Amino acid sequence: MADAGGTAGGGIMYIGLVSDTHGTFDDPLMKFLEPVDEVWHAGDFGTLETARKIAGFKPLIGVYGNCDGQELRFDYPLYQVFDCEGMKVLMTHIGGYPGHYDRRALALIMEHRPDIFVCGHSHILRVMNDTKRGFMVINPGAAGQYGFHTVRTALRFHIDGARIHDMEVYSLEKKLAAL
Repeated sequence: MADAGGTAGGGIMYIGLVSDTHGTFDDPLMKFLEPVDEVWHAGDFGTLETARKIAGFKPLIGVYGNCDGQELRFDYPLYQVFDCEGMKVLMTHIGGYPGHYDRRALALIMEHRPDIFVCGHSHILRVMNDTKRGFMVINPGAAGQYGFHTVRTALRFHIDGARIHDMEVYSLEKKLAAL
């Protein structure tokens, strides 16, 4: 994929990062993301309406996930590579983490050599360094109601002069379905 969105140096970007919304973009999540400049979505929007709601709320860079239908795949690619304040970002839905990368994700990592690798899919919040390859791996977990996770999570952070700082975690217990 060609470069998409992002900005090229000269300031501070405040990023909101979500994944696995599976059709949920509600008031608590919107309140957490209100101060950010841009939202990155690492796949499994759930519905085209959810993607459009997020894009109407803030500028959006996203990729489709394995649960997203054809209508989302026309608007969002399998992966994105873009620059944000001097950092190269690679985002795809199914990615993994150091020592356990998905084979397609590892091929993209080796091709693009990102500073930040963003993925979703696992519904597990994970922020770690790949010390072998010299980049940060970020999975915001699952922000939606659907899935095995018990806590909904998302992240927000600043990118400034090729560094990430002031990372905050959104955490909200999932509502259990009525019996």
